[in-house]
Amino acid sequence: MKKLKEAGLFGGELVPISGSLAQRYNDCLAMLGVSPTSLTSFAIDAMGWSPEIAVEKEENYYLNIGEANTNAIIISPEQRYKPVHIPSHSFDRDLMEAVFAANSRVIRDITKDSAICVHIDQKIDAFYEPFDLLRYDTITVTFQILDQLDEKQAEQNELIAAFQEGNNFINREIHKQLITSAKTYGDLRHRKLHIDPLPLKVSSFYTRAFGGVFVLKDFMTDIMIFEDKAVFDKAISDTGHEVALFHKDHDELITQLAKDFVIENDLKKASKSKRFDRIKKHRFMNASQNVEHSFVEILDSHFLFKKYLTGLDLETQKQLNGVELFVQKSIINKEIKQEDYIDTIYYKALHQPHSSLEEEQADLIWKLLIKIQPIDPLHLYWYDKATFYKAYQTWPETYQDWVIKGILEENE
Repeated sequence: MKKLKEAGLFGGELVPISGSLAQRYNDCLAMLGVSPTSLTSFAIDAMGWSPEIAVEKEENYYLNIGEANTNAIIISPEQRYKPVHIPSHSFDRDLMEAVFAANSRVIRDITKDSAICVHIDQKIDAFYEPFDLLRYDTITVTFQILDQLDEKQAEQNELIAAFQEGNNFINREIHKQLITSAKTYGDLRHRKLHIDPLPLKVSSFYTRAFGGVFVLKDFMTDIMIFEDKAVFDKAISDTGHEVALFHKDHDELITQLAKDFVIENDLKKASKSKRFDRIKKHRFMNASQNVEHSFVEILDSHFLFKKYLTGLDLETQKQLNGVELFVQKSIINKEIKQEDYIDTIYYKALHQPHSSLEEEQADLIWKLLIKIQPIDPLHLYWYDKATFYKAYQTWPETYQDWVIKGILEENE
């Protein structure tokens, strides 16, 4: 992971935290019922998640209370526009942007000397079955100020009102209470310290709950798509819900999504794309052993790549070259069958979100497609970082270098 960190692809674009901010962060962890970190300096993303603390606790989702209760910590206004590295839902990044957009001035005021614990409330205490996810409609984001500073402000204002009433300006007890409050919390009179609950509509989304589930409700058919086969098998036995159920590996899923205009596939156009080139080279890497050159040299050289590709067994060559062969032959013979040339891996991987989808919908479908076939390293990094980091550690070192170079070029 060292090379990823040096390239800014792991733990990058984060807000550094140390000193008094680190103490405030620990105080927020205590409010959430989470044990404090022993680290004196670390970095956080838009939701207050820290890769260093996740490693320390050996738990990526240490901010959450179970799968149904997602939390965030806002320590600094600099967290706005930062990424969400390990989201629990596909909408987490947009949710945090909505929080900052609606409350930017208040957040700046509060985080001058305090912090905010954010709770994403689905009105569900715990998930008991996957169909609970269908109850997602409107989620409410609520806020709790560290040290209850908003409540202290109300108390201070009450003391000031009492002080100004009648002859209370000579009341020593009120004097004492005001001075104590001012010394402890400062002058809170003119500060913006209250954040109203923020309701947000939710429709189609992905959640890591139940091993990972996509809930699609914006399209012609309501669909739930499961990553975990055992969870799917259990859910399919319940026929009391009007929703189509699929496991992500079902061939029928691709057919249904295409029928509902969720995805589309133009093989001729796809065969000339950078994405197809990455997928083909990724499959080549998986099929190659004992190469004499680095994967950076091979994959960036037309001649070396062709040399090594033709050195593979004929069946593997046929699989890797199937898309181009089909496109070429179909120009002459319209009767040839796609399945005779293109295997299931290519067929699924070369679909893309339907051109009619809005950006937010398309991002969700890209995430689904990369779950179905995680063989495009760039899209895997963009849409499923947790899986990318896990897969990255299994790749040959020089292939890691090639992938890093490609991601950096695309991110420019």
